[in-house]
Amino acid sequence: MGETKIITLNHGSGGKLTHDLIENLFLKYFKNKDIITLTDSAIVPSQSSHLAFTTDGYVVEPIFFPGGNIGKLAVCGTVNDLAVSGAKPAYLSCSFIIEEGLTFDELEKIVVTMAEEASKAGVNIVTGDTKVVHKGKGDKIFITASGIGFVDEDRAKIGSADKAKEGDKIIVTGSLGDHAIAILSSRESLTFETPVVSDCASLNGLIEKALEACPNISFMRDATRGGAATVLCELAEKTGKGIIIYEKEIPVKESVMAICEMFGFDPLFLANEGKAVIVVPANDADKVLQILQMHELGKDAAIIGEITAENPRKVILKTSTGGKRWIDMPSGAQLPRIC
Repeated sequence: MGETKIITLNHGSGGKLTHDLIENLFLKYFKNKDIITLTDSAIVPSQSSHLAFTTDGYVVEPIFFPGGNIGKLAVCGTVNDLAVSGAKPAYLSCSFIIEEGLTFDELEKIVVTMAEEASKAGVNIVTGDTKVVHKGKGDKIFITASGIGFVDEDRAKIGSADKAKEGDKIIVTGSLGDHAIAILSSRESLTFETPVVSDCASLNGLIEKALEACPNISFMRDATRGGAATVLCELAEKTGKGIIIYEKEIPVKESVMAICEMFGFDPLFLANEGKAVIVVPANDADKVLQILQMHELGKDAAIIGEITAENPRKVILKTSTGGKRWIDMPSGAQLPRIC
């Protein structure tokens, strides 16, 4: 067996090893007409009068987990932040902070996954940066990703909830809690009869189908840290309206629910990386639901509640036993470093 190649501090020096890393790894997989010039800034064409711009850091531990890795997470998370804002994602920037000692094989797996996911989502990674820190000063690898998307005028305010109104129905695009439980099982080396796999996925194709079917969608947000509960609490605060959700309608896989009961977690508060909360006018709800369920990433979509005039700025869960419970925004994370 050959010697395992690892990242050294010299790979972040800006010299020949840095050049070789960029040429032989990053460009090998991220190659496209906008990145090939290797200028300090990518110059890309604009297609719209409105641009959506987002940025996020990814520090998940472990960096490889059932259903993905930190690279897939960085691409999907950035694409989804753009898509739920009504944008068509187009360009990504990725910055890598690598700890000395990470193996080339691990880094290549991450980069290959990023290239595959970007291609699947129809976006280009057009610029980036690489830094290497001393061993013990990082945690294998951190990634910061930024993204640009183009927004049509009629979609420009979807993320603001300005159009959300009393009677609108609330849809989640699939089962909740999969990502957080996949991270937990990997982190703690837990084995279950039915393995839980992260839902990490780029949602722009699914969301575009929903917007085509219903241009009047009132609001969208991806349910990442803090889960669907945080999205709903923020929505109630933004609109000044009440929200009621129905426990029996909330999609949660049996395996996820069993683990939640074992550890005392509430799936409403668990992170997802491939699920969105969508608010639609009542008369469009069934149509949007049908469109979502026809897509592979939305087959478990469900209408879970509605916006009401009662209990302003509050989210109320109607339990399966007929009781009611106030859902408040979490004060901390049930699971840290899940994205």
